[in-house]
Amino acid sequence: MRIGYRTIKTAVGTGLSIAVAQWLGLQFYASAGIITILCIKTTKKRSYQSAWERLLACIVAILLGAVFFQLLGYHPWTMAIILLFLIPLDVYLKVTEGIITSTVFLFHFYSVKQVNLSLILNELALMFIGIGFALLVNLYMPNVEKELKEYRQKIEQNFKKIISEIAIYLRAGESDWDGSEIIETAELLKQAKDLALRDIENHPHDRGTNYLDYFEMRERQFEILERIMPIASSLDVRCRQGQVIADFLDQVAQAIHPGNTANIYLEELEEMRKKFRESPLPANRQEFETRAALFYFVNEMKRYLILKRDLNKNVS
Repeated sequence: MRIGYRTIKTAVGTGLSIAVAQWLGLQFYASAGIITILCIKTTKKRSYQSAWERLLACIVAILLGAVFFQLLGYHPWTMAIILLFLIPLDVYLKVTEGIITSTVFLFHFYSVKQVNLSLILNELALMFIGIGFALLVNLYMPNVEKELKEYRQKIEQNFKKIISEIAIYLRAGESDWDGSEIIETAELLKQAKDLALRDIENHPHDRGTNYLDYFEMRERQFEILERIMPIASSLDVRCRQGQVIADFLDQVAQAIHPGNTANIYLEELEEMRKKFRESPLPANRQEFETRAALFYFVNEMKRYLILKRDLNKNVS
């Protein structure tokens, strides 16, 4: 069992909010702790959004409760009527996260059988205390740059392995590679993007955007690698151009890193394509299909390298 930083923040914030609400002599003081728990999210941005939704939803509930309880009395069917108005209103105002909290406030009115200024101020105080401590403890968010770098390093290692294995297949026509890096890379990219997005929501002016752009670029490159693997498996191993591409892929694999070397390989790829065009025309159907597959392969690799080049342009 491991106690994470979010658990610690929730426990501390909840205890403080209940203590302050109880010290102030508020009714239903434990509700302040519930609000704190509900408002502590995985990012600062989501906490602010949750706090705003709950505050607005509670104001709507207080207004509806003040009107309907006074007009219809404190009956179970009165609660049902209020909810018939409250839930659609919250949905319309896009504050659905506040439905549960605002309903709890309505239950407070129902249990004491009155809605007066003192009780309304009590409920608003509970709301502000609960939200306040949630936002206060959520000011601390751990630095995840080390994790982001680890994701980047692991993804790059997998890219090297995948491209190197494609090169091996082009040379030998067979491989004992199990392809586990493909499944692993897809999952790593998803996790890395989620973490980078969380980092942006916590530190909007820091480095998170660059990491998100990087992982999205690698995701598009990964899609290209997935497309070219079936093409590589269909190429005739005796094809001379296939050996040239294999050598080129080995160079690309060794140059996978955060820096920018894409322009060098784009120039080399263009030279390779010119040589392919100048080679003798296919003599039979098999050679024609092989030549077409090679050109498709080269074009996809060009897209792969352009993605990296353009990312570095944007960063610079």
